[in-house]
Amino acid sequence: MIKSKTINYVILILSFLSCSSDKDQLNQDAIGMENLAGLEFTQTERDTFLQTLSILKGRYDTLRTVKIPNDVPLPLYFDPRIIGQETPKGRERYRFQEFPTRRPENIEDCAFYTIGQLAHLIRTKQVTSMELTQMYIERLKRHGPTLECVVTLTEDLALEQASRADEEIRKGRYLGPLHGIPYGAKDLLAVKGYKTTWGAMTHKDQEINATATVIKKLEEAGAVLVAKLSLGALAWGDVWYGGKTRNPWNTEQGSSGSSAGPGSATAAGLVGFSIGSETWGSIVSPSTRNGVTGLRPTFGTVSKAGAMALSWSMDKLGPMCRSVDDCALIYSVMKGSDGLDLSVVDVPFQVPIKKELGSLRIGYIESAFKDTNTTDNDRAVLTRLRELGFTLIPIELPEFPTSSLSFLLNVEAAAAFDEMTRTNTDDELVRQVKWAWPNVFRTARHVPAVEYVQANRARVILSQKMFELFKSIDLYVVPSFWGDNLLRTNLTGHPCVVIPNGFNEKGSPTSISFIGDLYRDGEVVAVAHAYQRGTSWHKKYPPKFK
Repeated sequence: MIKSKTINYVILILSFLSCSSDKDQLNQDAIGMENLAGLEFTQTERDTFLQTLSILKGRYDTLRTVKIPNDVPLPLYFDPRIIGQETPKGRERYRFQEFPTRRPENIEDCAFYTIGQLAHLIRTKQVTSMELTQMYIERLKRHGPTLECVVTLTEDLALEQASRADEEIRKGRYLGPLHGIPYGAKDLLAVKGYKTTWGAMTHKDQEINATATVIKKLEEAGAVLVAKLSLGALAWGDVWYGGKTRNPWNTEQGSSGSSAGPGSATAAGLVGFSIGSETWGSIVSPSTRNGVTGLRPTFGTVSKAGAMALSWSMDKLGPMCRSVDDCALIYSVMKGSDGLDLSVVDVPFQVPIKKELGSLRIGYIESAFKDTNTTDNDRAVLTRLRELGFTLIPIELPEFPTSSLSFLLNVEAAAAFDEMTRTNTDDELVRQVKWAWPNVFRTARHVPAVEYVQANRARVILSQKMFELFKSIDLYVVPSFWGDNLLRTNLTGHPCVVIPNGFNEKGSPTSISFIGDLYRDGEVVAVAHAYQRGTSWHKKYPPKFK
């Protein structure tokens, strides 16, 4: 009897001590969270919510038992429009232009042709899709290992698509300028029957039983998928589980990321064009490094269904090509809703004709071009635009602490790959440096939810400021990596065309960026095309791969 009472008493004491210990730990946790949030509660105040925190912790634990795959969307859809923002109305105003071309003696000379040239050769039956497809596949096999830009050759699919394209063309069923054109896609886009690795060791054997909307649209237009191209693991940088994707201008140098493979393969003439993606510079940066032309469309004009989610409010898919003309064509095919990505808004693609260009108000960021870090290549762009007859308006970007919002991407990415953090499988990623994903995911867990919401509300203020800026201009020109422009316009969803504008002292390509108003992709395309047409930078090719 005594022994029984003693045991019960001990159990009671241990239970009390355990509860006391748990409460003390929770109290310390609360103090830590307050410090991160910039708050300071009294102990009396803290005592009133500790029990609620304990309840919430239990709910979090329960929530974590729910399996949430990467393709489950965030139901709070980002819309870059603000009150007063008008979207284009009316019909499409875009017309693709072929470039009459004669078949070369050596089919491999077509490797660096634009889509306009390739389309003419195919439509006039000077070459077949099968000839082009086999040529690009052979080049992918020959140069892919050197550049480390190919994850998976889709050879069987490509040969099947090329054969079908040739048969349709023989029967007079020509689908348009992409019919029979071989291309590559960043390996975050799902293709049924093939691996979709996201460039990560953790997913190197992943197969997704679906095909991305963008891939489907290109297939419907007759394009031929020859390869799934590398990306930095989980869309950061140029290091993936198979190596470091190389810049064909200098193979000692990485291709930059995260659309590393599309940039490298397009520049080296291994594909006719490619599809990349951008969240914060992943089209602009590799396009610059590899000397190709890239289009980052207005957020929410291209469906992301079937693409790896990194940031639901910042991810964008776009083409990386040899010219602005090519990018415009691919965008005209990619754009539009599909009933799967509910963030997509249907707007017409309206490209001004030549005689309308003079009415466009083109700004340039005056302080950027006075910056001592700005290159002569950048300043030469302004000179060339003036020579073309454009009147340039000096502007400045509205003041805003843009970098304070950068953690929005980190939080969304950490949520997209939460399971990796919890299971420690992020240790399998090749890059483990301070600023690589594994540590970013861990750090993001310490961002208070209220701060995430407040940052998104502050993002609206930034969008309002940009809206006011675009009342005085239609687009602007800016050195591609000047100031906070790259982060700013990815947060606000504005379109960008990035094009080659020369080479630096080390012989590496450089670029300039044209930023357009929301949903006015056609205007920025038209001006970028006008500039590019008077230059030859986009016609330069890496000597080792010609």
